[in-house]
Amino acid sequence: MKKYIIKRLLWSVVILFIVSFLLYILMRSLPTSYLEQIARQKSQQPGSKSFEEWMQQLEATYGMDKGIVPGFFAWLGKALRGDFGDSWKYTVPVTQKFKEVVGISFIMSFVVMVLEFAISVPLGIIAATKQYSWQDNVISIVALAGISLPTFFTASLLKLVFSVKLQWFDLGGLVGRNYDILSPSGKKMDIALHLILPILTLLIASIGAYMRYIRTNMLEVLNSDYIRTARAKGLSEGRVIYHHAFRNTLITLVTIWGTSLPGLFSGAMITEQLFSIPGIGYTSYQAMISGDIPFSMFYLVFIAVLTLIGNLLTDILYAVVDPRVRID
Repeated sequence: MKKYIIKRLLWSVVILFIVSFLLYILMRSLPTSYLEQIARQKSQQPGSKSFEEWMQQLEATYGMDKGIVPGFFAWLGKALRGDFGDSWKYTVPVTQKFKEVVGISFIMSFVVMVLEFAISVPLGIIAATKQYSWQDNVISIVALAGISLPTFFTASLLKLVFSVKLQWFDLGGLVGRNYDILSPSGKKMDIALHLILPILTLLIASIGAYMRYIRTNMLEVLNSDYIRTARAKGLSEGRVIYHHAFRNTLITLVTIWGTSLPGLFSGAMITEQLFSIPGIGYTSYQAMISGDIPFSMFYLVFIAVLTLIGNLLTDILYAVVDPRVRID
């Protein structure tokens, strides 16, 4: 096990280096350049230098006057020392801005993940054990609808019903108009109310796939020979399903858990944008479209690290859940 983990970690370092280099090339090749925007604004001021002169000065100031390869290794050297630079758009250190916005995204993603498993696991089991019944049909229709509906459509529909028609929630934002005059507990409640629609949007978009995964795997396990043997021995249906069948569907859940790790910290870029939630997804999107290379690089590399960690944990948990799996 130790040799396997060390081997995977070494390969992860190599993969991360390659991914980081490709991301740096991508960010340097973006059509939107923050420095060009600033240079254009400054060059339009009366008596100012030309656009080309401002570009040369800004590129030298921000370290963009180097080629892609020298520029990447300069960025990498600072990153290895924990210095990811200052955000061009937000004018604060990248890590500081990240800490300010990642919390709200983590809360949203964690609540969604808990609700996903709390709802999809029992419904997936019901759909599998009552195959072709009305319960299975209803669950399957709901799951397919959730998978098929685009996020922007679901968000727009929820806004129309609950914000425009019923006026239960604000259309967007993290806090209401009276936030500043509320008590500490009132402020927390206000933020929680503003997160309900974004959480519902994320839940509807993802829960359907999880229900289908669990249903499909449960059906495969329930048709296995050892399940027939367990029933032939006279074991209760509940013990057969939850003690024998469900335990063998855990590999599916392990895969989902592993792939969910990056999502806990990466935010929901589309949903946060639609509801104007200033989380890490919204902040990163604004940084990318404005050409903020330091913040965008930190965000994308951070997601790459979490993805590699999630994949490693998934492989290790396979061996824990399924004794037949051996890693070396």
